[in-house]
Amino acid sequence: MNHINIKKFGLAFGLTGALLYMGCIVLMATVGHAGTVKFFNSLLHGLDVSTVVRMDVPLWEAGIGIIETFILGWLVGACIAGFYNATIKEK
Repeated sequence: MNHINIKKFGLAFGLTGALLYMGCIVLMATVGHAGTVKFFNSLLHGLDVSTVVRMDVPLWEAGIGIIETFILGWLVGACIAGFYNATIKEK
């Protein structure tokens, strides 16, 4: 049975999370507050996000958010790969 490469799987998760974060930035910059609220309300099935959406996010804060999202994604991916590798049976 093949093992998952922990570093590569973590990198894939981290980059995917960062890509989604950047997609959110582009969405907020292009559709404004009303469009952002409508988009996330439709994703969250009835949860109203209008009171928590903040449109005046400074660039430095968005940059830190991308880095934090990447790190958390890498850790999640590495944990999943590690747990998977630990539970597969060798022949």
